[in-house]
Amino acid sequence: MRETKIVRRDTAERRRDTLERFGSERDIWVSTSHPDHGPHQVPLWFLWHGGAVWMCTGANSATARNVRAEPRVRLGLPDARDVVLLQGETTCHPAKDVPKDAADAFAGKFGWDPRTEEGPYVYLCVTPRTVRAWRSTAELRGRVVMRDGEWL
Repeated sequence: MRETKIVRRDTAERRRDTLERFGSERDIWVSTSHPDHGPHQVPLWFLWHGGAVWMCTGANSATARNVRAEPRVRLGLPDARDVVLLQGETTCHPAKDVPKDAADAFAGKFGWDPRTEEGPYVYLCVTPRTVRAWRSTAELRGRVVMRDGEWL
């Protein structure tokens, strides 16, 4: 297979492309860790809303248990040719207590409203601290587009 030439993007282009993907993608890989049980990784639906990533999972899932014990997470969009990795801190919101605007936007995007389910669900809100974005080795330099919660 022949590789097409990658044109190196500047930081502003990477930020724009990353925000566009956050707005259009559906799935994100969530990596958590528990002090006693170690790492755990799952794909979840996500919503980019209010400068944060919103996801929903069962209140008793390994992901929910892990972020209660250790709120730092790493998220990754599912494309190895257009990498976006986000590191941040998670807050948990029981479905009945989630901010209405975030829950309504989540339901609107996915056609599913966890607030109406019988089982207990939690919304996970990840506030980004670091975001890295790159396409191939040509873009490894300058891959950090957010540092300490500030877009570069």
